[in-house]
Amino acid sequence: MLPESAKRPRIVSASPQMTRVVELAQRAGESEAKVLITGESGVGKDLLARETHASSSRRGRAYIAVNCAGFPETLLESELFGHVRGSFTGADRDRPGKLQLADGGTLFLDEVGEMSLRMQALLLRFLESGEIQTIGDKHPQTLNVRLIAATNRNLPERVAAGEFREDLLYRLRVIEIAVPPLRERQEDIPALTEYFLRKAARPITFSEEAQRALLRHRWPGNVRELQHVVEQAVWLSKGPVVSLEDLPEALRTVQTPTVTPTRERRRQVADQLYDMLIQGHYSFWDHVHPMFLERDLTRHDIRELVSHGLAETKGNYRSLLRLFGMPESDYHRFHNFLTAHACKVDFRNFRTGVPVAPSRPPALPRIPEINGVPKVS
Repeated sequence: MLPESAKRPRIVSASPQMTRVVELAQRAGESEAKVLITGESGVGKDLLARETHASSSRRGRAYIAVNCAGFPETLLESELFGHVRGSFTGADRDRPGKLQLADGGTLFLDEVGEMSLRMQALLLRFLESGEIQTIGDKHPQTLNVRLIAATNRNLPERVAAGEFREDLLYRLRVIEIAVPPLRERQEDIPALTEYFLRKAARPITFSEEAQRALLRHRWPGNVRELQHVVEQAVWLSKGPVVSLEDLPEALRTVQTPTVTPTRERRRQVADQLYDMLIQGHYSFWDHVHPMFLERDLTRHDIRELVSHGLAETKGNYRSLLRLFGMPESDYHRFHNFLTAHACKVDFRNFRTGVPVAPSRPPALPRIPEINGVPKVS
């Protein structure tokens, strides 16, 4: 029996753009070339990485995924390369890293653009030699690992800014799979909606007016945001048909489509979420925080949000709480979150005037958690 990682993931697509992307992932799987998957948060980069692995000759071997944005530098080094730990008896005990666990199989590095320059150098050394030096060990190991990486960052721009190594980018981008955002493949919205409805706890459909609202929405959170909206509508609708009134206010408001240059797409996620926060449609803990925990947002996105807010409040973090829909009693909790995830922004860069307490629409009623996960509203 093949391991779970060898099974093809369920990728729902009806658009020609996504069909081509899936075909490219399958063709990439037939090679041993390194693959770089690019696209906004929530577009399904992890599913395409699994599709590539499942299409490869390594599908019967290990598939190991690592979120590079989820670890500080020192822990990420140990997570990838392992280390030798001394016990109280004086004996050494190996803790293998993810590279060793992926030997003979595939390693998926999600959010590789979040790596520090030092970690980039260590990864480049492995890609060039095929050897790793476990922390605390004197003898290198030779490994046979197929690497797939993904990022929602613009790596050429990061190279130009001196934040990403150009030689590592060339090593990773042998085959590039660019995944379009959901707003650019509208044919997938009805197909995905129907797929999520089939998994619902009760039979339910969307009215024509509600379906049109789904097509109008910009979907800054992409497929994951759509999934949350559908699940929430299933629970909150009173009858078997989801009406426009059952949808979040952000979807009920008619939006004028705009064309966004490719270089601006990474800014757009933070910009649109910021707009939702200051308009009172979202709150930080109920919406932004869960999206970050589910890897739909990166530390870079959170820093962008905080920077937008500090620019509005002239560097005042207490005023930022009100702007983001948090009570003042959450001041320390918010700071602890930003510090723990390296998302803190220096307020002094924004102290250009008298701090202000920005106005914000009244907070919407909090949506109950479903299966322990707050849902986007």
